[in-house]
Amino acid sequence: MPVYVRSLETAVPPTILVQSQARDVFAAQPGLTRLGSRLVSTCFDSAAIDTRYTAVEELSLDAHPENPKFFDPGLNQVLSPSTKVRNEIFATEATKLFIESAKAAIAGVPDLDLDDITHVVTVSCTGFFNPGPDYKVVRALGLNPAVQRYHLGFMGCYAAFPALRAARQFCTADPSAVVLVICAELCSLHVRTSNDPDTIMGSAIFGDGAAAAIVTAREPQGPEPVLRLDHFETVLTPVGEEAMAWNIGDEGFEMVLGSYVPHIIEEHITGALEPLLAKEPELAARSYKDITHWAIHPGGRSILDKVESRLELTREQLVPARETLREYGNMSSATVLFVLKYLLDRPAQAREERICSMAFGPGLTVETALLTLVSPVL
Repeated sequence: MPVYVRSLETAVPPTILVQSQARDVFAAQPGLTRLGSRLVSTCFDSAAIDTRYTAVEELSLDAHPENPKFFDPGLNQVLSPSTKVRNEIFATEATKLFIESAKAAIAGVPDLDLDDITHVVTVSCTGFFNPGPDYKVVRALGLNPAVQRYHLGFMGCYAAFPALRAARQFCTADPSAVVLVICAELCSLHVRTSNDPDTIMGSAIFGDGAAAAIVTAREPQGPEPVLRLDHFETVLTPVGEEAMAWNIGDEGFEMVLGSYVPHIIEEHITGALEPLLAKEPELAARSYKDITHWAIHPGGRSILDKVESRLELTREQLVPARETLREYGNMSSATVLFVLKYLLDRPAQAREERICSMAFGPGLTVETALLTLVSPVL
């Protein structure tokens, strides 16, 4: 029984971070060594990012907060608020993005009534509160209070796939089910200044955003393209457990993103794809570039470079990922949904177009998916 993403919508906070301006601020911070300052310039300039979005308004150079917590414009200094302060902002600002993206996704399915929604799955790794975002969405949207709610927390950049896989399983078990999946991440809450290369890299690439999807086995009714969820697989690479991690510190969450991560992905990506493509032997027998579209989580420019080279993909096949990275940065779990949204918004070339999608996260975990872009009317 086919299961579809009937609607996929995104949302970002209003404050824009211009990469070159952010670079200059971080490179001028007190306490940076000469090497640290050079690393800031190198990481920001090589990230292939133009803009990102943040829910922290005072990170804007145009903001003039009376009591700055994250950035003091008078001193041009990045501050270090406690984890509690950061998390309080998460509870307020992430809720807005969860609700905004959810409303847009629901509006994208005109034949859907609010009472039709049977499950809500929320995802985030950048903050915690309870009653959580699943509860807030149900209350704000006026959903049936008996809707089944699930929250996937602290999984990292690959978490959209477990959420979509769970939604697919719900719909397979109950063909009448309608699942609202929402990923919202406020990565910029955990920005800090440091000479540590991992911390500098996090400051250079991470941004904020949300994406929401309506998943159901109900057949599409309108002319809009949909995504059919065909197969999912999970693989843990034999190395890399210490190379990518996400820990809670006294002054925010602390990212570990070792410089060797792109090389680990390059070495193990074909093995991670094997169990997925084995589900369709005719695809497994062909070259990777014969799959029309690739929706790769843009964890960073070097990761995309390694994927493109190792799989011998064309540069055009990485455009959705590279453009998402350029405009939004890495928004953790929400990012791969932005890439899929990019593909949904492109003019269809055929009735059905295959998509292979991948995301990477702590573990080192590789999540993969085979999807089909279905265009009812050409």
